[in-house]
Amino acid sequence: MRRYDLELLHTLATVAETGSLSAASLRLSRSQSAVSEQIRKLEESCGQILFLRGKKGSTLTPVGQRLLGHARSMLSLNDAVYLDMQGISLAGELRLAITDYFQPAGLAAILKRLHDQYPALRLHVSVRKSVEIEQTSSADEFDIGLSMRIVGEPIINAQKPDSPHKCIPIRREPLAWVASPSFVMRELEPLPLIALPGTCSQQRYMLAILKESGVAHYVAHSASGVLGLQSALSAGLGVSCLNASAVPAKVTAFRGRKGLPILPEVEFNLIVPHVFNSAFAAEAAAMLAQQFR
Repeated sequence: MRRYDLELLHTLATVAETGSLSAASLRLSRSQSAVSEQIRKLEESCGQILFLRGKKGSTLTPVGQRLLGHARSMLSLNDAVYLDMQGISLAGELRLAITDYFQPAGLAAILKRLHDQYPALRLHVSVRKSVEIEQTSSADEFDIGLSMRIVGEPIINAQKPDSPHKCIPIRREPLAWVASPSFVMRELEPLPLIALPGTCSQQRYMLAILKESGVAHYVAHSASGVLGLQSALSAGLGVSCLNASAVPAKVTAFRGRKGLPILPEVEFNLIVPHVFNSAFAAEAAAMLAQQFR
């Protein structure tokens, strides 16, 4: 009897969540050809076609949908076994503050997996801006935060000798200029942007780097959160910059304007207040770091 490769099943789940091989390759930090080869191997192992590929992305076939359900169960069980072998068992209440730039399409599945693996752990999740997470981390408003920053920019109040909290790097993702394939850039027109309020550090960075590079632009649509920004992008209302795991399905890299500045990476960090004074917080942080990576 053949045994399925968990790495191949993980790739299947990632392509299903992101909606395309290109988006999955960004999340998995692999080339698109490597992701395609993994899906090919899995289809060969199954003897079935798992995805229908088209201009708008990759869609699961009915067989692929069935395998995805099994894959998620197997991946969750694998994580549970690993944690059990490590002697990690958490019980209690944990207040978790998360930036909405972190895997918007996959976050609910991650939280569900945490619930299944740690039935005695009661999670209280709130979505906040990264700057709020970093600035209020010592105000006893949450136990652990997950924030995002532009690589090279300092984390507020973190990594200082007298810092009240610990910063744990989780993952890095590329930033990219993105737009819907339906968006048409008119010649000589200023770049129409989809932006978030000025309190968002990533949006401030986007506006600043365009101004510094001398790219004419204007805010065509202002959204209140990442979900609204994704909807406006999908509708073809303009261009924005997003980290890889926040790019919605059917939105792609934008190459309709020459001279756009090269964007850096972003880094996600766990912010753990009073980590050295709480064994529970330290253990929970180690568990979350493993899950979010």
